[in-house]
Amino acid sequence: MTDVRIEKDSLGEVRVPSDALWGAQTQRAVDNFPVSGQAMPPEFIAAVVQVKRAAAQANASLGLLAEDLRDAICAACDRLLEGQYADQFPVDRYQTGSGTSTNMNVNEVIAALARRQGLEVHPNDHVNMSQSSNDVIPTAIHISSVLAVKTRLLPALSHLRGVIYGREAELSGQVKTGRTHLMDAMPVTLGQELRTWREQLIATEQRLERAMEDLGGLPQGGTAVGTGVNAASEFSGQFVKFLRQNTGYPFRSLEHKFVAQSAVDAPMALSAQFRGTGAVLTKMANDLRWMNSGPIHGLAEISLPALQPGSSIMPGKVNPVIPESVAMVGAQVTGLDTAVAMAGQSGNFQLNVMLPLVGANLLDMCGLLANASGLLADKALQGMTVNADNLNAGVGRNPVLVTALNPEIGYALASDIAKEAYRSGRPVIDVAEERSGLSRDRLEDLMDPLKLTRGGLT
Repeated sequence: MTDVRIEKDSLGEVRVPSDALWGAQTQRAVDNFPVSGQAMPPEFIAAVVQVKRAAAQANASLGLLAEDLRDAICAACDRLLEGQYADQFPVDRYQTGSGTSTNMNVNEVIAALARRQGLEVHPNDHVNMSQSSNDVIPTAIHISSVLAVKTRLLPALSHLRGVIYGREAELSGQVKTGRTHLMDAMPVTLGQELRTWREQLIATEQRLERAMEDLGGLPQGGTAVGTGVNAASEFSGQFVKFLRQNTGYPFRSLEHKFVAQSAVDAPMALSAQFRGTGAVLTKMANDLRWMNSGPIHGLAEISLPALQPGSSIMPGKVNPVIPESVAMVGAQVTGLDTAVAMAGQSGNFQLNVMLPLVGANLLDMCGLLANASGLLADKALQGMTVNADNLNAGVGRNPVLVTALNPEIGYALASDIAKEAYRSGRPVIDVAEERSGLSRDRLEDLMDPLKLTRGGLT
């Protein structure tokens, strides 16, 4: 750094870029943690800023912070929440486990902006009043996760569900061969397959909602260890009141704040639901890849949109790139969830010391899943076409249709008929007509593929 200013903290002097809004403690973190080059996600910084804004309002309402200081701090927070000065938060996510470096980064930037109002605003004494990193960062994990799920992931899943619903109705009468163990089984309709995915998404959304409910309880006001020392007894109640007003989400104060500072149980539960969401999307992606396989020597039941050439050497090859991308997202989310689970084991006494990892991973998972859901809806399912001739021909050749004869001729004879149909390559209905003693009309009625998708006895 050639153009620098000298800042001081309790450890001495620090050289800080002259145009930086941050101060000495942020610069020490920048110097100490050149680990990944990845800063904390913008959504996380915004959540910390929301904490600072509501805390200033709460402190002023209790007569602890002058109104002009409150107004200057809130004005600075508003500018940051609008997206200004996004480059002023450079601290690596692999930092001190409490997230103190990020907390002080935000404190210092807000103080610098507030001082432009001609006031003496201190990052610790004023911006961080009634707070510590140990309750700010867990609170920010809760806030950022809830708002990200609410504004990004749930709308994306709802959109995907809507696209599936439209295709489901369109394809409700298209019969295809069902498969268990990847082997031919009794017929289903494409609409039934699609509805299965839709029902999975409905359940996924409900589980995410339940996880968000737990995250709505905040430890802010617990300060360093959960006892609330250095915060007025009314602070936490005032804090959540203003936070609700500012965000529009019904956050509440935890009665026993220790639990969300010494542990990350609620964030871990959300992480597990993210992993489950990734599994649902991966199941859909894998089904689509199999159904699209071919086009000559695979199942070739559907054709996904051709989005890009599939090979640098094989002309004309087109691959199912969107399902592959979605499957990779599912794998990555599983890995990030594993890291969160390991971080959850790192709570020692009154503080978990992998908080930045938890906060960053949750937001990464949420963003990946939201983006993958949109791709699956708009670039795969929406433009998917059905190869009806292939589906109909496959259903008609399927010897497993003989299962419908079990109630009338018994399992043993039905098994013999199926084996002969497999061995000879003849249509199973022809073999059944010769061996079962049932009329052709009765066989056609019993083995009607569309009727069989409706269940029950024929």
